[in-house]
Amino acid sequence: MSEVSRRSFITHTALLGGGLAAGFMAPGAQAAVTQAAAGAAAAAKADPLLAFRSGLELAELIRSKALSSAELTRYFIARIERFDGRLNAIVVRTFEAALESARAADAALAKGQMLGALHGLPMTIKESFNLKGTATTWGLPDLANNIATTDSAMVTRYRKAGAHFMGKTNVPLMLGDFQSYNDVYGTTSNPWNTERTPGGSSGGSAAALAAGLTGLDSGSDIGGSIRNPAHYCGVYGHKPTWGVVPPQGHSTPGVLSTPDLAVMGPMARSAADLAAAMDIVAGPDVMNASGWRLDLPPPRMKSLGELRVALWSDHAIAPVDREIADRVQQVGEVLTRRGARVSDSARPEFAGGQSHELYLKLLLAVIGQAPGDNIDHQQWMGLDNARTGLRLGWQAFFRDWDILVCPIMSTTAPPHDHSPQAARMIEVNGEPVPYMNQVFWAGHATLSYLPSTVFPTGLSSGGLPLGLQAIGPEFGDRTTIEFARLMADELGGFVPPPGYGD
Repeated sequence: MSEVSRRSFITHTALLGGGLAAGFMAPGAQAAVTQAAAGAAAAAKADPLLAFRSGLELAELIRSKALSSAELTRYFIARIERFDGRLNAIVVRTFEAALESARAADAALAKGQMLGALHGLPMTIKESFNLKGTATTWGLPDLANNIATTDSAMVTRYRKAGAHFMGKTNVPLMLGDFQSYNDVYGTTSNPWNTERTPGGSSGGSAAALAAGLTGLDSGSDIGGSIRNPAHYCGVYGHKPTWGVVPPQGHSTPGVLSTPDLAVMGPMARSAADLAAAMDIVAGPDVMNASGWRLDLPPPRMKSLGELRVALWSDHAIAPVDREIADRVQQVGEVLTRRGARVSDSARPEFAGGQSHELYLKLLLAVIGQAPGDNIDHQQWMGLDNARTGLRLGWQAFFRDWDILVCPIMSTTAPPHDHSPQAARMIEVNGEPVPYMNQVFWAGHATLSYLPSTVFPTGLSSGGLPLGLQAIGPEFGDRTTIEFARLMADELGGFVPPPGYGD
């Protein structure tokens, strides 16, 4: 049986509640399936935007018994079957297990038992996270039989909060691209324009969220892998302060230590979901849980008018389209009208080029393939010492400023391009620019362990989403997320792409 046929067969049986066909199901089970399907259809008819509600709104519908978890799970499964053929976002499907968990959540609620803040919420997660019983390949064909025997730390924490998983989303090979394609699962497309990439490496996650195929998701980020897909697809993504979300179970076989620079974080259709997800997944990992606790400070503000915001709209190392640079300035104008103190010249005391050069050296030491990328421990200590100097510089900067708003990529979502990365170019303001130069914008927050939240700002003149990133001080995660939430009141927040309605 081919992979497509096998997936369709599994999906079909899952939609029937786990039986091989409706005729093999017990009458009570068949009635429950029919009732759940009817309930989901009725809910969708009553609320045409149901698929695009935030995870918290969906969880509240379940908690209030306006909609059961089984109904909502079946509703999303039906949408995946209907729409994902054009996107290829959710490449690992665990529908039967999701329905079983949904029914358990409904049974618990009927007894007055709440499983957590996300009680009964169906969600997905990036393929690179271990999800028990599924393959974790990172897009490598050689890992097709790498079946996870346990859940990753992030999956475990979401389950404890009451969520369950319908599957996993596509990634590039070894998570090493701004696009999401590989020889295991194929290519994922952007819901706004399937001829364009949804980003990478968490591109499947962003596409699934934007198309209304899931309630919540999470990705990982070392070079903008949460942030650029959020920008390209018009959703929210949060790169946490390094070390505050446990990495266990997000690795290839045999890798146990925490890599430098890399983080795991939530992706969603609202900033409120990001905040709720961080409350769930952030905290000590198994190596240090006996000795420390995480206590992220509250947001620095209650309103935009209380903020001090620096704007950084362009740079010679990684020039950005004028429309993106202009959008940074437009955000500044909104903030000024709300009473915020805004500057388009405030910067850390070190030059952007210095940070970028150091970031590239450390990044290549983590992910590089070429012999020249390798460094010994003494060299790493020298680079880390220089990085510490930059971290101190950012600390000084964020004593005077609360947020730095800047681009995350040089353009909106570009067309698919599977040529060698070193040879790729993108067009910026009509001029060809090396594809990889734009990692400059991701690097500042990554290198110095800073939190960064990408938030939608509306569409470009070409009809594609345009997001920006809000960078804050170390452990200022709640500040950058709250900033994104407040900006939604000004800019409109998430907007569904056309063509994915019920």
